Amino acid sequence: MFTIRGARDTLADLPRIETARLAIAPLQVADAPALRQLTDDPAITAAVDFLPTPFTLQDAEDLIRSCARGRDCFLGAWTRDGVPDGASHALAGVVGTHLRGAGTIEIGYWVGGAARGRGFAYEAVSAILDLLGERFPARLIVAECRPTNVASWGLLEKLGFRETGEEGHRPGRRLLRRD
Repeated sequence: MFTIRGARDTLADLPRIETARLAIAPLQVADAPALRQLTDDPAITAAVDFLPTPFTLQDAEDLIRSCARGRDCFLGAWTRDGVPDGASHALAGVVGTHLRGAGTIEIGYWVGGAARGRGFAYEAVSAILDLLGERFPARLIVAECRPTNVASWGLLEKLGFRETGEEGHRPGRRLLRRD
């Protein structure tokens, strides 16, 4: 007897999406130099525990290639300021999406120094949350954050996340879930 299995959830084919100021798309190996330049910042590598310091071009390529299995996807948020055809201009930030077990997706993000404080993180993460909610309506969306990271904690709350009371998997982080 044959059984028909439902399509396995994957993040490998997330589409490009656009917001008022950003073009958001899965990072490609060709984006590695921009990813390295943005991410090789002690403020970012200290906050994101799986990023090495220094963050090299090889690290950027490896991070992008880690998405091939479809369990993880790192999306670049590229500014579109003044570009009439919507072409990418500069990498402002990165949003990571990660399938966790059968019913959960974890998100995380980082924003480059020049883009901080300009609302790009809210714009990018909000758009990706909408996409994930449509694509995976049965999955719970979670994030981990250090309570001392006031800016990120506040952003997550603004996006509808609430603390669960549980420790995250990463040291010093708390688990938040989106209502």
